[in-house]
Amino acid sequence: MSLTTEPHDKPIAPANTGKISGISPQALYNKCMALASNLWWSWHPEVINLFRSLDPIRWRQLGHNPIALLREFTPERLEVRAAELVLYTRIDQAYRRMNEYMGTRTRWATRNVGVLGSRPVAYFSLEFGVHESVPIYSGGLGVLSGDHIKSASGLGVPLVAIGLFYNQGYFKQHLNINGWQQEEYLDTMVEYLPLEPAVDANGNKITVSIETRTGTIYAKVRKMNVGRVPLYLLDTDIEENQPDDRELTSRLYGGNNRTRIRQEIVSGIGGVRVLKALGIAPGVYHLNEGHNAFATLEAIRQKMHDDGQSFQAAASDVAQMTVFTTHTPVPAGHDRFDNGLIEEHLGPLREELGIDHSHLMSLGRVDTANVDEPFCMTVLGCKMSRFANAVASLHGVVSRKMWHCLWPNLPEEKVPIGHITNGVHVPSWMAWQINTLFERHLPPSWSQESYDPREWEPILGIDAGELWETHNALKNLLIAFIRRRVSRQCRRRGEADDVIDRARTLLDPQILTIGFGRRFATYKRATLVLNQFDRMAKLCNDPDRPVQFVFAGKAHPADNPGKEFIQTIANLRNDPRFANRFVFIEDYDINVCRHMIQGVDVWLNNPRRPLEASGTSGMKAVLNGALNLSILDGWWAEAYDGSNGFAIGDGTSHVDDKITDQRDAESLFDVLEKEVIPLYYDTDEHGLPGNWIRRMKNSISTLAWRFSAHRMVADYTTTAYLPAAGGMSCVMDKK
Repeated sequence: MSLTTEPHDKPIAPANTGKISGISPQALYNKCMALASNLWWSWHPEVINLFRSLDPIRWRQLGHNPIALLREFTPERLEVRAAELVLYTRIDQAYRRMNEYMGTRTRWATRNVGVLGSRPVAYFSLEFGVHESVPIYSGGLGVLSGDHIKSASGLGVPLVAIGLFYNQGYFKQHLNINGWQQEEYLDTMVEYLPLEPAVDANGNKITVSIETRTGTIYAKVRKMNVGRVPLYLLDTDIEENQPDDRELTSRLYGGNNRTRIRQEIVSGIGGVRVLKALGIAPGVYHLNEGHNAFATLEAIRQKMHDDGQSFQAAASDVAQMTVFTTHTPVPAGHDRFDNGLIEEHLGPLREELGIDHSHLMSLGRVDTANVDEPFCMTVLGCKMSRFANAVASLHGVVSRKMWHCLWPNLPEEKVPIGHITNGVHVPSWMAWQINTLFERHLPPSWSQESYDPREWEPILGIDAGELWETHNALKNLLIAFIRRRVSRQCRRRGEADDVIDRARTLLDPQILTIGFGRRFATYKRATLVLNQFDRMAKLCNDPDRPVQFVFAGKAHPADNPGKEFIQTIANLRNDPRFANRFVFIEDYDINVCRHMIQGVDVWLNNPRRPLEASGTSGMKAVLNGALNLSILDGWWAEAYDGSNGFAIGDGTSHVDDKITDQRDAESLFDVLEKEVIPLYYDTDEHGLPGNWIRRMKNSISTLAWRFSAHRMVADYTTTAYLPAAGGMSCVMDKK
């Protein structure tokens, strides 16, 4: 992983060995490094700004990585820089705040976590998107996992997280001169990440092993602190492994089916063994998607070994304490493995469980008598849990229909798959400028109690001009960011100077700006806005009310149709009708997403209904005043009320996808022409779009609390975790 993207001259003062601050330079340096070593800093703007102020240019070039930044300072140089900027009080205050945060139990936790205090939740996910400087995520699933553990930390829910450490993470995306996606994998500089070896009660580094028919896989364990939540990451890059297995956890979602099952036994089986080595006896196993369902089999094995239970009795106990969340409404998106792969990788564990191969295979089959049916991880997750949930209300309907086959004797509406709608971590996604505005108008408790609708009611009373001015400041920051990124893209491709110069003047902050950022799977229909080319060209070039678009997103390396969508949009820069109206930003990640959702006027989401399970990016946009323009799918199907955004279509779909796409495109253009554009450009004598701002306020006040990760984690705790752990379900305490 290259942390330097541009040449630089470090603006660092010469060394000084004096104690300018009254404490030793080393002590000052240690405080800063302690702050950098817990990702608590990543959702506290005042700490982010503290690191940025040390060297703004290098902060950006190093991918907002405070450890990498601090490594460029000696303690003496850091002391001089802190003296120049008068940072001592800010450093001390941040350090004290972090320690106070880590050392106190929240009021919510005191009243609501019950038995979880002694038997925590073990949260399993194949990826975690906590911050862009820790690249062990690919997209929405990982970012959701990151938001989940950050809100668990904020609420004080006792939780430990388990995942894999990917040395190369997900790929870096570049487009060639023809607009075609290129993938690049870079080694992460581990020494610049907030990681430490996980150790047992005796201080010994933990290594776990998983036996297979073709040899043993070993994994070391790294620990990363995310506020109050420890995240344990298994890494197979150790000498004990064969060369192929050393590469096993190098890439996220890389390799073939054999690579995938080996990653999943490391995460699931290995993860439960890590908990045992740490001396943690969880009260709940929460499996975030089917990737980690093998964890239940290892939990059964441990119960049989420790408690002398039969397989059936242990399986019943483990199922009672397992919460399973499914995210995928597309049948092809669920992992399936054939007989041979299952026996190769689960055979030794199966023998310890005392069951034969057909019994093991039946746990992952819908039709247990069909010897040709592959083993499905989602089926295992459903069978081995007593609480299964989808991630939005409509997704619950879709999931119950998809998996009705597992409960054929029940009516479809009685299938035991409920829903807990996703949410987003408010402090991570709200711009600090918006946060500062809200601090002046909302109750002092609003950030800690973001799940309470009463905390957000004062939004309606904020001065329209003040809100609009804050939004426009963020929009200007987004456009500056885009110009910087796109000109850099052009330079890397070796394009002419005049092309680079044009990139530096892209977009107009006075124009309605619509953002689209997500995975470029074809069902998400990124090119729907181009369904009627001439009509779109007319909208973009209207002399009085023009529109401009910002796109970003990655296609899976094997998804050529998705890459074609990217190419179509990226190459609009060569069409004079769209040259300054459509922009594609390379390498979509948390940082790009943050800039986009904080600065656009409208967030566009137009998947083919009902294939969007949830869609959390639109929730992030809400926090910053952007209005959603979306198909009535995922979260928007339960969020839209007619006055807090815009809807595409009426929530129906045709059996023929082509007809559905045509209908939705027609609705999209109609809504743009008749609602979105007129409302945005309808300004008063002060230049304020009053009706648009009222809709912004309605969006924030009705949706921010409802789709916060604090609300989501509180729902999981009260409706799933406590019953699974043997505690009583309780009503969420609002105040």
